[in-house]
Amino acid sequence: MSHNDTIVAQATPPGRGGVGILRISGLKARDVAQAVLGKLPKPRYADYLPFNDVDGTPLDQGIALWFPGPNSFTGEDVLELQGHGGPVILDLLLKRILTLPGLRIARPGEFSERAFLNDKLDLAQAEAIADLIDASSEQAARSALNSLQGAFSARVNHLVEALTHLRIYVEAAIDFPDEEIDFLSDGKIEAPAERGDGRSRRRPR
Repeated sequence: MSHNDTIVAQATPPGRGGVGILRISGLKARDVAQAVLGKLPKPRYADYLPFNDVDGTPLDQGIALWFPGPNSFTGEDVLELQGHGGPVILDLLLKRILTLPGLRIARPGEFSERAFLNDKLDLAQAEAIADLIDASSEQAARSALNSLQGAFSARVNHLVEALTHLRIYVEAAIDFPDEEIDFLSDGKIEAPAERGDGRSRRRPR
């Protein structure tokens, strides 16, 4: 499937609830806003509006949030419609949105995938979203949240930096064996290695 498509999906769990959220991401999100809301909401402001059917009759009413790209979760234009959480209402609204050309149902995890592809998340952060959702304990949830906030990625990046320095020193020692400075015995290799190893062993808590 093309990542140029505009995708839509229910962002809240299926079933009855007080609030139901539909999320739209892609170039056609602007068209959805115009068709369903009758206007484009002010960026990053909650706007209370009717959600209209094809003939203009209201299907529901609720809060619309507009996040123009690249300043959004996915890096694309994103529209969120927060209405009532009844399955029938959400299904009618979803069908209404899918009558517009160029839209399709999102695959599982596709919003996070697009955020990753658009450099809004790195791979560890994208995976941490699923870990946070599936967490079965407080410790697991806190660990996943730390990873989502970049703690794990920062440790990995530090380790990569340390290994890069190690490679430079080792290559210099091999290429210049007759130099007076001994790169292998002056502590320049051990220190970065120990710092990187120590940080890599500490798990986010």
